[in-house]
Amino acid sequence: MFLNKTHRRGLVGLSLLAMLTQFALAETPTAHGNETMRDYQAGGGSPLANVPMHQDINPLAPKITEAEFEKAKRVYFERCAGCHGVLRKGATGKPLTPDITIPRGSEYLKVFIKYGSAGGMPNWGTSGVLNDAEVDLMARYIQQTPPAPPEYGMKDMEASWKVIVPVDKRPKKKMNNLNLENLFSVTLRDAGEIALIDGDSKKIVSILNTGYAVHISRMSASGRYMFVIGRDAKINLIDLWMEKPDTVAEIKVGMEARSVESSKAKGYEDKYAIAGTYWPPQFVIMDGDTLKPRKIVATRGMTVGTQAYHPEPRVAAIVSSHFNPEFFVNVKETGMVYSVDYRDLNNLKIKMIEAAPFLHDGGFESTHRYFMDAANASNKIAVIDTKEGKLEKLVEVGKTPHPGRGANFIDPKFGPVWATGHLGDDTIALIGTDPKKHPDNAWKVVRSLKGLGGGSLFLKTHPKSKNLWVDTTLNPEPKVSQSVAVWDINNLEKGNELIPIGEWSGIKDGPKRIVQPEYNMAGDEVWFSVWNGKDQESAIVVVDDKTRKLKAVIRDPRLVTPTGKFNVFNTQHDVY
Repeated sequence: MFLNKTHRRGLVGLSLLAMLTQFALAETPTAHGNETMRDYQAGGGSPLANVPMHQDINPLAPKITEAEFEKAKRVYFERCAGCHGVLRKGATGKPLTPDITIPRGSEYLKVFIKYGSAGGMPNWGTSGVLNDAEVDLMARYIQQTPPAPPEYGMKDMEASWKVIVPVDKRPKKKMNNLNLENLFSVTLRDAGEIALIDGDSKKIVSILNTGYAVHISRMSASGRYMFVIGRDAKINLIDLWMEKPDTVAEIKVGMEARSVESSKAKGYEDKYAIAGTYWPPQFVIMDGDTLKPRKIVATRGMTVGTQAYHPEPRVAAIVSSHFNPEFFVNVKETGMVYSVDYRDLNNLKIKMIEAAPFLHDGGFESTHRYFMDAANASNKIAVIDTKEGKLEKLVEVGKTPHPGRGANFIDPKFGPVWATGHLGDDTIALIGTDPKKHPDNAWKVVRSLKGLGGGSLFLKTHPKSKNLWVDTTLNPEPKVSQSVAVWDINNLEKGNELIPIGEWSGIKDGPKRIVQPEYNMAGDEVWFSVWNGKDQESAIVVVDDKTRKLKAVIRDPRLVTPTGKFNVFNTQHDVY
């Protein structure tokens, strides 16, 4: 049978797509296969997108002009680096180095980029994000030698470091009438700001300029200082004792970052802060009252299990031990948790605890001894004993756990548990956490609740609450992503109640994604962000925890893409 050119071209495309599908199904599943997750991962653009880099063209790769290279580099760091890594060595996504991509060829890669895959690769072409010319460009770009961003060391940090209000010029006592323990720090993601909101009056106290897309807010042990870090690795130190709380010091600790924490051990309250970066792969210990950088530690090294070298193991969550003067640092790609003893910075002691690859977020169980640490792509929770400095247990859970800090409560049947939701399935896993009084239930999934669907980012309860609240922010169904599920923790078998937070906000237009329940200090209110587009109206919805009824809506033009919320008291004391 003779085929014309059009028919032959169509069959080639189908053949490539079939090969692609076969290849994709063998991939490690990722959780970025829908538009909402893609936007969440990309975060509106990586801080690395505009960083000058060395261009080293591989002679075996397809031709690419300097202008094309620069454009493709920008697209890669905005869209792809979060999953495939800065150096294209692979992270939650597969490696895209020339030794892999060149043998595949441009036509194969174009189909892969355009149509996506069942393994989680977004359909960049058919979704309209990239046109055919851009798809072709990216296929050629990922066959070039990956450009490396510059390193960022002590000289760079010191050049960026500013003490705006010296320690001796700061208040000796609290100078405002705010109930600081019930103050909320709210991330205004796309504005590069945070909003400080009075939890009692529901009024915005102030809007502070920060780094881009603040990832977390953390409190010092005393409750005086707040540390916030943006994705661009800028840290703001905010003094809450000032008449109007404001930044008193700032520093940029790298190119891209996610984590900051403060020392909490007895005798070291407020003494040190620590921040971890995605690029370069390292962490830095700073003075807690000025952010003066003291010690930088690289995290490049061997992965758990395979003992293969990884050039960019990113630092994700960091927690501060309540028992010893130690930080526990997640080294994402290697699957290591570093126990960092900060008593003597000149002779720093680091214990490397082997857990599981792709460590991301997590929090303490109710006694604050065990760090419940989510290894996302491994589908595991690593239980780290922060008192003894060792791995207690690896617990198999659902697909791509993403707990935030998690949620602690007493299960009426199984005793103390800690809960996590999942990005990749609709389950909420409850893990027993009491090895003394409930040894048979300890460090295993004792109950699995059925939620609204995949795409959960955060869940929360409070010691004074009888409710467990779970968002499903990244679910592709609007009805689901605009609502939350709530369970009565004393009657879990009853199932969940759907609460239409997006509808309650009164906002008519936009995706109205609901994200991150956060309690007030008293535990009788739970706050939700109604996260709209940058140019659309967003809001904070406050729900009465006892009645599950609407209590207040905070709407203000200054609330641009609100996402994470951090109550001062709960954050200071690790209450969740």
